[in-house]
Amino acid sequence: MARQFSLVAQAKPVSALAPATDAAGRTGGYISLKNAHKAYVVLHITQGNAATIALSLSQAKTVAGGSAKSVTATFPIWSALDVATDDTLVARTAAASYTTDAGVKNKIVIFEILPEAVLDIANGFDCIAVTTGASNAANITSAQVFIVPGRYQQATPPSAIVD
Repeated sequence: MARQFSLVAQAKPVSALAPATDAAGRTGGYISLKNAHKAYVVLHITQGNAATIALSLSQAKTVAGGSAKSVTATFPIWSALDVATDDTLVARTAAASYTTDAGVKNKIVIFEILPEAVLDIANGFDCIAVTTGASNAANITSAQVFIVPGRYQQATPPSAIVD
């Protein structure tokens, strides 16, 4: 029998930003990409107010956030700006961040991260965190990171929240 795709073994999901309001903006926990060939940051937005939301990434040398700095390299971005009526992901201009429109809709935004192209790997930066800008208390954001494929595919992949 052919081996079937396993989300857990081949695209490890890691919680990056728990669902919460974004009145003041916030930064999620850092996730190590040292075992990742690629990572997808999937942001879910319940936009209850017509205030835009700035979405970006921070990079660090450790999962504790050591030497944190903004990601400045560009990466592919997709979004679906009204998932209640259309699940089509639209490719956006590659950038180092993305700001939602002001539409009061439920949205998905996806960042595609190739660690060696996006992070300052040469200087030891291999961890990322999702950052949201100040918005409105009625706007709720959350995010997951999918590490695909893991460098070491196994039933229990290595942790991405420890160094």
